[in-house]
Amino acid sequence: MRYRRLGSTGTVVSTLCLGTMTFGAETDEAGSQAQLDRFVEAGGTFLDTADVYSRGISEQIIGRWLRARPGVRDRLVIATKGRFPMGDGANDAGLSRTHLSRALDASLGRLGVETIDLYQAHAWDPMTPIEETLRFYDDAVRAGKIRYVGVSNFVGWQLQKAVLLARFGGLPPIVTLQPQYNLLARDIEHEVVPVCLEEGVGILPWSPLGGGWLTGKYQRDEVPTGATRLGENPNRGVEAYAGRNASEQTWQIIEALGDIAKARGVSMAAIALAWLADAPAVTSVILGARTTAQLDDNLTAGDLVLDADERARLDEVSAPRVADYPYGRAGIDQRGRRLPS
Repeated sequence: MRYRRLGSTGTVVSTLCLGTMTFGAETDEAGSQAQLDRFVEAGGTFLDTADVYSRGISEQIIGRWLRARPGVRDRLVIATKGRFPMGDGANDAGLSRTHLSRALDASLGRLGVETIDLYQAHAWDPMTPIEETLRFYDDAVRAGKIRYVGVSNFVGWQLQKAVLLARFGGLPPIVTLQPQYNLLARDIEHEVVPVCLEEGVGILPWSPLGGGWLTGKYQRDEVPTGATRLGENPNRGVEAYAGRNASEQTWQIIEALGDIAKARGVSMAAIALAWLADAPAVTSVILGARTTAQLDDNLTAGDLVLDADERARLDEVSAPRVADYPYGRAGIDQRGRRLPS
C-alpha cells in the first residue's frame, strides 16, 4: 500500500480508500466487517461512507466494527457525507445549516466517534447559498466535530466558487472532491481537474471500475447475467450498458487493459485502479467491492505502478472527445495545459 497527503493537508491516507456504499445492502454485516478487517490488514487507512448509504446502516456497521476493535480508530481517516434526504420533513435534505447540523450529529452518533476526519457535501444544493454551508463547516471545525471539509459531485464553477469563498472568508478550505472518474469517464479533465490542480484539492474518484466494465466481465452485445449488479437487476444501468456497448472506444479500452493485465500477470481491475491512482490530483481511489474476494483483487493495485508506455497507451485509447474550442485548438488539453494556436 502506498500513502500520500489528503489534498494539500498534512494528513496522510492510503492511496486506496474503502468505500462502504455496499454495506447493509449488497453486503451483509459479517461480510462488511470482513472487508474492513482485510482492508486494515493490507495497510488501508482511509474509509468513506455517507449517511444515505443503506439509510444509515453503513455508518452503523462501521461504528459497531470500531467499538469491537479498541485502538483501530486512531489509525484511520474516516470520511462521511451529508446532503440527501434522511426523512420526509422540509428540512431533511440539502446543505442548509438546519439540515447539516442534524445530519452531522446523526452521523457522529451512528459512527460512535467524537470527530469525523473529512465531512463532505454530497452534492451541490441550488437552494442554499454556499456561504451558509461553508460557515456551518467553520462552526463544526471549531466545535471539534470535523477536521476537514470536502465536496462531492461539484462541477468546475461550483468547486472554484466554494474554494475561493472559503479562502477569502477565512473559512476551512475545501481539501477534497469526490467525482465519478475512470478510464471510461474522463470528462472531469476538461474543467474539474484543472481547478483541483490549481487549488490543491485532492480528487477521490468514485466508480473507478466503471460499474464493473473495467474488470473485463462484460462482453460485446451480451447483457450480463448472474452475479453482477446488472445481471441481478437488469433495470439498473441497462441504459448505460447500451451506450457503452455501442461505443467502439469502450472495447478499445477493455482490449488495452486486457493486454497490459496479461503481460503483468494481474487483473484488469488492478491495472485500471493503478492508472487512476496516479492520475493528476488524485489522492485516493474509492473501492466499491461487494465481497472480500473482490476487495482482495482490488488491493493488488495498492503498490502497482504502471510504466510510461503502459500509461501512454491507456491515456491515448481512453482520451475523451473534445471540441476544438476552448478545449482543443488554441484552448487547453485534458490536463489543463494550454495548447498552441
